[in-house]
Amino acid sequence: MKIIMHTIHQYDVSIFLWVTERKTRHILVRLARLVSRMADGPLYGMLALTLVYSGQEPQLTLLKCLLLGFVMERPLYWVTKNVCRRNRPQAALNIPSFVIPSDRFSFPSGHTSAAFLVTTLVSAFYPALGPLLFPWAIMVGMARVILGVHFPTDTLIGALMGSGLAFFSLEYLLK
Repeated sequence: MKIIMHTIHQYDVSIFLWVTERKTRHILVRLARLVSRMADGPLYGMLALTLVYSGQEPQLTLLKCLLLGFVMERPLYWVTKNVCRRNRPQAALNIPSFVIPSDRFSFPSGHTSAAFLVTTLVSAFYPALGPLLFPWAIMVGMARVILGVHFPTDTLIGALMGSGLAFFSLEYLLK
């Protein structure tokens, strides 16, 4: 198992360093900051308020799925992060990041997990929005790597976690 984890870490470091060495990095960093801020949380709150004020059954069901998803996602994210205790790239590679992370550890990416949770659920209720939302969720994960606060596998696991919890919420509430 230790060999597998070492191989995964080497892969992560290689991709991370490739991204950070791009000549257009300053443009990528500006875009990444914007995309990352979009996933900080206030937009999710605005979505929830919009769903509440609609008063319609499909929107209220979506809201229930979102609430159940986040009630599961936040504790799972926190426990996983504090059990795995993977250092962020800044600490692991001794390089600066472009933003100050909200906590010490990197695995999994909470921004990516939340973005995929919301994207998967909204797309389940409004399929026409999927082609717009999924690229945004992917960009959230990429932004976290570009900003230097996550390795690629942190965001991959965050995406899987958020999507999986969204599917669980749908299954649980719509059966």
